[in-house]
Amino acid sequence: MVGSAILRLLKKNKEIKIIVKDRYELDLTNQKKVQNFFKNEKPDQVYMAAAKVGGVYANTMYPAEFIYQNTMMSANIINSSFLNNVKKILFLGSSCIYPKVAQQPLVEEELLNGKLEPTNEFYAISKILGIKICQSFNRQYGESHNIDYRCIMPANLYGPNDNYDLKNCHVIPALIRKFHEAKIKKEKQVIIWGTGKPKREFLHVDDLAKACIYIMNLDKDKYIHLSKPNFFLNVGTGSDLTIKQLTFKIKKTVGFEGEIIFDKKQPDGITRKLLNVRRIQKAGWKHKIKLENGLKKTYNDFKKKVKLSF
Repeated sequence: MVGSAILRLLKKNKEIKIIVKDRYELDLTNQKKVQNFFKNEKPDQVYMAAAKVGGVYANTMYPAEFIYQNTMMSANIINSSFLNNVKKILFLGSSCIYPKVAQQPLVEEELLNGKLEPTNEFYAISKILGIKICQSFNRQYGESHNIDYRCIMPANLYGPNDNYDLKNCHVIPALIRKFHEAKIKKEKQVIIWGTGKPKREFLHVDDLAKACIYIMNLDKDKYIHLSKPNFFLNVGTGSDLTIKQLTFKIKKTVGFEGEIIFDKKQPDGITRKLLNVRRIQKAGWKHKIKLENGLKKTYNDFKKKVKLSF
């Protein structure tokens, strides 16, 4: 989802040569294959959009895959980039890097100030490692090798080309699929995990793509000044809503007319996760796509590209 959004935007610049490999062409957890790729292709810049992601269920069931695959991808790509003279990297993290109990909205200084949310701690740790790998390379080789490895932490993302597998997807694609299937099958109710009380912030992936390119092209001194002390920037909308509110918005978007049942026996995840976006807004970027419009676009994409037989 993220990679395709960045790609759509980069393709608008005809002067850029874009090198793309999907997971079937290049296993990013394989150090030798990644090293050979960078040795042969010699890119100037790298956008690190690849990741193993999922919702509460996937993070709970597959912690080993989440921490291993994401850690290996980050380490292999950053190290191979350095060895092959890549000067600029943009590493995409996640807002789950922040402690479970932290100041809201979440400021960048909160990193490593407390315990992580247990339902996604292994994914979060892998993303923190990615930030620290970028930071360590900048500290050791920034001046001597003129490298500039940047990091951004997006809010919860949604949009075209999302994953709609109910065992592995995030909340918006899960709700879209559930309500759509219930509508088609004329079911009377839809069951939603948790109480609906937690609050979440959602950023359309097209807005994120614009933020990625904007930050990658930002003046180096300005980026360094704004991203201290942890040298990354939050990317989000600066506003959130409850899962219950989101559920009713998606119900309306899809056109489901039945009842919603919240299964309170299922986990909620972290209570709130709202990003403080003051720094990136000071850098000159702000999101454009409102949630209601973004949900309509996402549902239309779902209807075009996804069949009910998963």
